[in-house]
Amino acid sequence: MTKVVSVKFNEGGRSYYFKPLNGELNVGDTVIVDTSAGPAMGTVFQGVKEVEDENVVQPLKRVIRIATEDDLKSAKENKKKEPKAFEICAQKIVDHDLQMKLVDVEYSFDGGKITFFFTADGRVDFRDLVKDLASAFHTRIELRQIGVRDEARMLGGLGICGNPYCCKQFLDDFQPVSIKMAKEQGLSLNPTKISGSCGRLMCCLKYEQDSYEYLMKITPSLGSTVKTPDGVGTVVDVNMITGNLIVNPKNGEGIPYKINRKDVKILSGKKKSEKEEK
Repeated sequence: MTKVVSVKFNEGGRSYYFKPLNGELNVGDTVIVDTSAGPAMGTVFQGVKEVEDENVVQPLKRVIRIATEDDLKSAKENKKKEPKAFEICAQKIVDHDLQMKLVDVEYSFDGGKITFFFTADGRVDFRDLVKDLASAFHTRIELRQIGVRDEARMLGGLGICGNPYCCKQFLDDFQPVSIKMAKEQGLSLNPTKISGSCGRLMCCLKYEQDSYEYLMKITPSLGSTVKTPDGVGTVVDVNMITGNLIVNPKNGEGIPYKINRKDVKILSGKKKSEKEEK
């Protein structure tokens, strides 16, 4: 087991493990950590804990110190420079007629490097742009191409549910999402209705999938013959979330009625998940 502390560098970004200080670190503390790119400022996301050695990337970088007033002042000054750097880079992209979209700018903690994040449909030859930016800022320049999902995470916004983007709030990593998930969850297969603002399938389809897979295991599928307190019938409609079924009485004798899955017994047919596995 290895003792670690979890640190985040950006709101909504993923967290990383570092070797903790000897003193106590609390969630929310601003700290200076050692990284492969030099010192960086982050926020303690989870306090000191022990994790399996296999879950730690070696060599484990360390927390240098809790951020001082001077550290916070330096970071604030760097933050003030970013809008101007964004403006200059955006103009130079136009001047070089490059097919790329500038998304964000980030100064390193020590001010020795500026990272420009951009999206593009394909590869972009930005060597001349880097030279221009280096001449303008007299520091190291990095241009990093990101995907549209990363862009949504950086910029933030509200999803169709009315809440802030999940990727901005709590998702550490992007997981693969498939159209099959939308189908199993009974959603419209219209791409415009199941896609997020980034244009990709909504991330919530992935982390809600486990719940739907469980519900499919305990819910009769359409066409199943079930026994209810009112007799035998056929399932003609299913609400996976509430568990309510619409059952048509056997031989169509009677009016279809609503009943919950916990009050029926399957006589023939399979639960949806069993049917698909077969």
